[in-house]
Amino acid sequence: MTHNLSQCRLLVSKAVAAGAKALFLPEASDYIAPSASETVSLAQPTSTSPFVLGLRSSAREHRLPINVGIHEPARDGKKVKNTLVWIDEDGEIKERYQKLHLFDVDIPGGPVLKESNSVEKGMAIFPPFETALGNVGMLICFDVCSYLSLSLVHYERSGLAFDSHLLCSFAFPNPRFFCAAKALI
Repeated sequence: MTHNLSQCRLLVSKAVAAGAKALFLPEASDYIAPSASETVSLAQPTSTSPFVLGLRSSAREHRLPINVGIHEPARDGKKVKNTLVWIDEDGEIKERYQKLHLFDVDIPGGPVLKESNSVEKGMAIFPPFETALGNVGMLICFDVCSYLSLSLVHYERSGLAFDSHLLCSFAFPNPRFFCAAKALI
C-alpha cells in the first residue's frame, strides 16, 4: 500500500501541474492482493487507513478533489467492501459508493472467479452529487455492464466516474463521462 500511495501522490502532483480540476484514480488503487484472504486481512477503515489518510492529506494540500477506489472491511469481518470515495478539496470524504455487481464467473473446465466469496455487495445506485466540476455519479467496474441503462437516467446531465482496474473498451456517447482505468502496480 505504501508504494501505491506514493504513486498516487505522484499522480496528484502531475495532475496539479497539468491544471486538473480533479483526479480520478482506479478501482483497488490501495492494493490488489494475491488471494481473497489477504485482501480481507489488508482492509482498513477509512479513518485509519494510511492510504486513505495520505490521499486526504494530498487533496487538502493541493486543493484537488480525488475520486479513488479502495477496500474497506465489511461488517462481518469476513469480506471487504469494494468502495469508490470522493475526497473533496478540503480532504474530506464527501461521497462513497459500494460496488453492486460482483464479478462471478465459473467456466466449465476453465477459470473460476467468485468476487462474491470475498466482497460484500453494495445495495444501491445513488444519484449524482454536486462538486465544483458539476454533478458526478459513481459506478465501479462490472456495474457499468449491469446498470448502465439505469444509471444513464440518473446521469443524463452529469458526469460518471466509472472506476475499474479493467481496461475500458467502450466509448461513452457523452464526453462528460469519465473512465479511470488500469490498476496501479
